Amino acid sequence: MKNIKITLSDSEIPEYYLNISYYLKKYLGRLPDSPLNPGTKQPIKGEDLAVIFPMELIKQEVSLEEKITIPEEVRELYKLYRPTPLIRAYRLEKFLDTPARIYYKYEGTSPTGAHKLNTAIAQAYYNKKEGTKTLATETGAGQWGSALALAANFFEMKLVVFMVRVSFDQKPFRKTVMETYGAEVFASPSEKTEFGKKILKAKPDHPGSLGIAISEALETVVKNKGYKYSLGSVLNHVLLHQTVVGLEAKKQMEKIGEYPDIIIGCCGGGSNFAGLAFPFLVDKLKRKKKTRYIGVEPISCPSLTKGQYRYDFGDTACMTPLLKMKTLGSDFIPSPIHAGGLRYHGMAPLISFLYEEKLMEAVAYEQNPVFQAGVDFARCEGIIPAPESSHAIKAAMDEAIKAREEGKKKVILFNLSGHGLLDLNGYDKFLHNQL
Repeated sequence: MKNIKITLSDSEIPEYYLNISYYLKKYLGRLPDSPLNPGTKQPIKGEDLAVIFPMELIKQEVSLEEKITIPEEVRELYKLYRPTPLIRAYRLEKFLDTPARIYYKYEGTSPTGAHKLNTAIAQAYYNKKEGTKTLATETGAGQWGSALALAANFFEMKLVVFMVRVSFDQKPFRKTVMETYGAEVFASPSEKTEFGKKILKAKPDHPGSLGIAISEALETVVKNKGYKYSLGSVLNHVLLHQTVVGLEAKKQMEKIGEYPDIIIGCCGGGSNFAGLAFPFLVDKLKRKKKTRYIGVEPISCPSLTKGQYRYDFGDTACMTPLLKMKTLGSDFIPSPIHAGGLRYHGMAPLISFLYEEKLMEAVAYEQNPVFQAGVDFARCEGIIPAPESSHAIKAAMDEAIKAREEGKKKVILFNLSGHGLLDLNGYDKFLHNQL
């Protein structure tokens, strides 16, 4: 009998987050350049960040410890949906007529339908412990906003969300999800902040961007006592929390005696890719494995494949520290593709560093081939994937086709980071030739 789904028990949920910085320093001998204070151009200090983040997250941001213990309260909430299944894509393999063995880690089983809840719960927990009353954040497609809305609800905090306007219009039910969990949601740019008003005055129909939404969330935090900022990708502590994905996947593959030749994840800010890849990447740093790592992004927002590796602001209003990353420029406004979670001008400093060190590869795709991959996957495996995840599916399919052409039995693992049941507007347009 075919083993289609590899599962773990609740007791096998990871007890710690894995810190890739520890391994980079130990085996590579160097780390990404530190964030800089934009005023002094000196490395940022913890007290500089204390206005927007709780101290425990600031410590995690700069930590060089190998493992960070997951608080028991967080692990208990993880049990609502973790461990998530690792699934063998037999029908997709047959469709592609490939000798490759394709596996996907399915994070769409979370209550909000995506991997974002892994860090949302942790961030809400640490904020609650420090006495935060209200969180403010941005969201692109709404997956992060939905996750943080649920997490804030769990810990009895209020949440204000600035949602990129084009996604606010494209994905109205994500707003409904956030509001159901108790969040207050505004289309960004909005009339709620001075920066939002400035943008709208210059261009009333501005589609928005994650950079603008971040600026509005930060302005809200700075101007309101008791508020803290929370974000769903890019920074080290966010990527750290997502390593529960890869730690589980590694254990699941060990159970069936497999190890991936290729690991794939979509890349917007980087947390999706990092969560799956980092626990496996440790073996590459130790020179035990030669696995290829592929980050996948949209051609319309190609920070890895086309961006410059330099210091840049994380937001459009230039309020954040300067981050050394692959960037298209903090004023970059991407086209309104439906993969809203991938419309960010920069890439996580850790991911950018790995790319520059040639420890990973990157590929970019147009929107239509990505939706076709999503449709093919849905018809084979039954799951309608989020457009973001469909980028990883497209790359996995391409690698499986290469394996067929080369006659090689590659093991391919990708992160299916969310379902697409609230992205049907995009699928509808694709199926009716309107994209």
